Amino acid sequence: METLLELINQQLGNELYSRYVVIGLVAAAALAFGLSLTVLVTGLVTPFRQRVRVLTGHSRDKAHAGGKRSKVLASLDPITKHLLPGKDWDKNRLHAQLVHAGFRSPGAMSSLYGLKVMLGLLLFCIAWLVISFKPEVTADKVLLICAGAGYIGYILPNMVLDHLANRRMRAIRNAFPDALDLLVVCVESGLGLTAALQRVGQELEVSHPELSEELYLVNVEIRAGVNRIEALRGMAQRTGVEDIRGLVALLDQSVRFGSSIADTLRVYSEEFRDKRMQAAEEQAAKIGTKMIFPLTFCIWPGFFVVAVGPAILKVLEVFGR
Repeated sequence: METLLELINQQLGNELYSRYVVIGLVAAAALAFGLSLTVLVTGLVTPFRQRVRVLTGHSRDKAHAGGKRSKVLASLDPITKHLLPGKDWDKNRLHAQLVHAGFRSPGAMSSLYGLKVMLGLLLFCIAWLVISFKPEVTADKVLLICAGAGYIGYILPNMVLDHLANRRMRAIRNAFPDALDLLVVCVESGLGLTAALQRVGQELEVSHPELSEELYLVNVEIRAGVNRIEALRGMAQRTGVEDIRGLVALLDQSVRFGSSIADTLRVYSEEFRDKRMQAAEEQAAKIGTKMIFPLTFCIWPGFFVVAVGPAILKVLEVFGR
C-alpha cells in the first residue's frame, strides 16, 4: 500500500490527493468484489429457486414471448411504416431472424425499425454535440462524422439481432442432445410422443429454458388441434436448427409408414451422437492450423525477445565501444 501511495504521489506531487486516489481505488476494488460476489451467489441460487417454483406450481408464464410494445416505439409507427422492407423475401428473412431471436409478436418488426430510428438520431445528436466543442473541424467533416454516427446507430440493431438469434440457436442446439436422450427414454418407457414432449419440456425448464419454451409451444398447439407433425415443423422453423428439422422429417416419415417411433428416435439418437463426435473430431483437427497465427504473432516474438534479446544488446554494446 505504501509503495502504491509513493508511486501515485510521484505522479501527482500532492500527498493529500494521492491519499484520496488510493482511498478511491480501494473503494472501487471493494465495490467490484462485492458485485462479483453478489452475481456469483445469485447465479448459484437462481436455478434452485426456478426449480422450486416449477415444483410448487408457480412457474413463469411462457407465453410472454409476444410481450407488450413500448409506447415510445409504438408512437414511431407512422415513421417506421415507410422504412419497412417492401420485398416479401426481405420481410421473410427479417421475420425469420426475429423469430430465431425469440421475438414473435406481430409488432416486432415495427419495433425493430423504431429502435433503429431512435438509435440513429441519438448517435447523430451525440456526434453533433461532441464535435460542437471543436470549432476547428470543418463543416464537411462535421456532416460526414454525424452521418456516419447516424448510419452506425441505424445498423447496430441488426447486428445485435443477429447476435441474439445466433446465441439462441446455439443454446437450443446445445440443449438438443439432452432433450433427444430424454425423449428416447420417455418413449421407450411407454409414453406417447405428445406426453413425452411435455415431460421433456418440464425437465428442461431450468437447465435449457429456450428449448423448454419451444416444446411448451408445441404442446399448446397440439392441444389447440394442430397436427403433431405440423406443430413440430413450426418448432423447427422457429428455432432454425437443422438437427431439429431432420428429426421432424424422420418422425414424419415414421408416422407416414407406420414404423415404431421409439426405434426411429433411438436410431436418430445414435446417428446424432456419431455426428457430434465427427464434429468434435473436425474441430480438434483444425486446432493445429489455428494455432499457427497465435504462435507466429504472439508467442514466437516474445520467445525471441527473451532468448535472443540479451545477446543482441550485448553485441550492440560491444560495437558501441
